[in-house]
Amino acid sequence: MAEHTEVRMKYMQPRPSSIVAALYTARDLGVDVSILHGPSGCSFKHARLLEEDGMHVLTTSLADNEFVFGGQQPLEKVLRYAEERFAPARMAVIGTCVSMIIGEDLSAAIEESGVTTPTIAVEIHAGYPENIEGVIATLVPAAAIGWISAEELSRQQILLAKANEVERLRGAASMPYIEPSRGDLKHVAAKRLLELAKSGRKGVAVMNAKKETAYMFADELIALHDACPEGKIEYVANLELRGLPKVRADAARISGEMRERGVPLSLLGALDEYGANGDAMGNRIRAIAPEFALIVGVPHAIRQEYLTGVECISITNGPRQVEPLRSQGHRHVIVEVDLHPKTLGVKEIVPSEFGAVLRSFA
Repeated sequence: MAEHTEVRMKYMQPRPSSIVAALYTARDLGVDVSILHGPSGCSFKHARLLEEDGMHVLTTSLADNEFVFGGQQPLEKVLRYAEERFAPARMAVIGTCVSMIIGEDLSAAIEESGVTTPTIAVEIHAGYPENIEGVIATLVPAAAIGWISAEELSRQQILLAKANEVERLRGAASMPYIEPSRGDLKHVAAKRLLELAKSGRKGVAVMNAKKETAYMFADELIALHDACPEGKIEYVANLELRGLPKVRADAARISGEMRERGVPLSLLGALDEYGANGDAMGNRIRAIAPEFALIVGVPHAIRQEYLTGVECISITNGPRQVEPLRSQGHRHVIVEVDLHPKTLGVKEIVPSEFGAVLRSFA
């Protein structure tokens, strides 16, 4: 009898793709044109969204015959077209599962194409268990060409490892399957938050957001201040100016607008430090000693030990994050479902659904 070997699945729910992570990282590096070397449908939704964010995304549209005979010539052709059509300052060629399987040499294609635009080859596919591999695969050649420093590369690798750790321990990767949920009704949570804020109790409003998602999460802090400006609430946000070019620019815009709109803001951490920022935010909360907390963005980065005795209302944009946050003792968990598409390509704070509900009560 043949020996039976059990294959155990780590996750039974869809997880983020390393190819998509590479695309977003290229955008953060200021890449003007990214070329996906694979079928035309690969990462279609995110490619379209990223074009709304100002980065052109092209594809070599590999078909079944190129799966057999190779696709270097189509890639060289698209590279030349991109340079002529868009006059980019930077380009990236991003691999896919197909280019990996057929063994394409992306660097050779860039060299043979004759383009003079600084261009990096990102050797990546979707077969990695962790999507951060796509980020690292993009940052390593970016450091080699001088787009970022060796110190920034090292910093990013540490931050990525911390973000992964948070997801595995308390996030959407903490269980093999998590039922997606829309969370609590926004008007119920908003009513309770305003009761707490107007009662004179000490509170804290924390934004620990991931990159461009802060354009909407910031609105929820502004809305709380709009609704209860007299409240005994301290406002803290991860908007320090560190990270890749786009990340720094976003942080400057958001913190500036929040202050212009009257929020008495203190800064702790940067927009790419959301995973590594949990203990710093937790210690700040502990020092404030609030009775209630509004935590938006990546609330699960803050361990429950920092929130003992604090009534927590948290807001995420991940439907699979609701169950883990409830299990960690958060009283109300709200989901801004369409947040990410609405924060791509923007340069000012975007109204949130929860913010609108808060303002309607006020």
